[in-house]
Amino acid sequence: MTTMPTDIDADAARLRGAMAKVLTEDGVLADPAWRQAVETVPRHRFVPGFYLPADTRDEQGLTVWEPVTAETDYGRWLAAAYCDTTLITQFDGDEPDWKNPQARRGGAPTSSSTLPSLAVRMWADADVHEGHAVLEVGTGTGYSTALACERLGSSGVTSIEVDGRRLETAASALHGCGYTPALAVADGLYGYWPQAPFDRIVAACSFRAIPPALIAQMRPGGKILLTLSGWLYGYVRVLLTVHDDGTAEGPLLPGTVSFMAARTHAAPAFGNPAHWAAGLPETGRTARHAPERITAASEETFHVRFLAQCAVPDAQMTTVGEVVHLVDVTTGSAAALTPRDGRWEVREGGPVRLWERIEAVLDAYDEAGRPGPETFTLHVGGGRQQLQHPQLPGLPLPRP
Repeated sequence: MTTMPTDIDADAARLRGAMAKVLTEDGVLADPAWRQAVETVPRHRFVPGFYLPADTRDEQGLTVWEPVTAETDYGRWLAAAYCDTTLITQFDGDEPDWKNPQARRGGAPTSSSTLPSLAVRMWADADVHEGHAVLEVGTGTGYSTALACERLGSSGVTSIEVDGRRLETAASALHGCGYTPALAVADGLYGYWPQAPFDRIVAACSFRAIPPALIAQMRPGGKILLTLSGWLYGYVRVLLTVHDDGTAEGPLLPGTVSFMAARTHAAPAFGNPAHWAAGLPETGRTARHAPERITAASEETFHVRFLAQCAVPDAQMTTVGEVVHLVDVTTGSAAALTPRDGRWEVREGGPVRLWERIEAVLDAYDEAGRPGPETFTLHVGGGRQQLQHPQLPGLPLPRP
């Protein structure tokens, strides 16, 4: 335990100003109105506790997530609140007891406070302005919601959250800071009809495809900014403009941004990779592309993994030892890539040749000169969603 200072707000204001200065120097807060919002909104009020990774893993190799609160470590808590970093606030849907916090080992993050630069970037990229009716999908801690309220005024902001306990905590923080947006427990897959139509929709979670309800709830000319993801954990951001006839189209945005998946779009459990591999042929062929094309830690790979994911939208990937496994629970297809004497051998089984489909996308991508995400356009209409590029065949998204 640490001794709580008497003037938290003064400490917070100093750190908040320093963070805003750094973000301005980095070009994030070019708009003075957004800088003022960052300088004003007390982020620490929205994160009474969060988890930070320990320096070492546990005996099973799992990340140990240490709980940090004002009571347990005031300095670390406040400093992290005003760092440009994402703060994990929940694992596996379990609401923490921040008065008696416990360390977590492993687990999947299910709620967080988005790093301030990205929270501002999402609102700014969506081109929100005073007078817009805005829907935020994924309230989370409420910090991003507060930034929008500070910038636009509370009356134009609606925010929905699928987790009622998360929303209750966020609502308390928002109202305690004087912000009064419309809040509701709702699944972002269906938007929020009672407050529609909207001029802008911004999602702080990711979807496998554009939810049709979001398009239906937009005014013509309105814009939707969200992150598309999938079960291979490929991500892109897209900014759609909705037309009078209910169709929509827009470009992919550059960068390597990822958000947690909407809970209804999360990947299903797929079982034991060894069970899937047991049904594959004993011998295979030499792979034309190594798995590093979609697993390496690079900006290009981040983009390419999404393109590959479009070719096999129901596939999941895991590595056991040196073997890379692809598993498709919807069709019963599987593939395994094994390194052999400087090459990769691929064995495939089931109705869908998973790696063969990925290789076809990689071939086309290479032949087109490896175009960046900003050269792609997403078209939505006629019951279809398709990623298009002048030099590449269309890549369909899974049915929403």
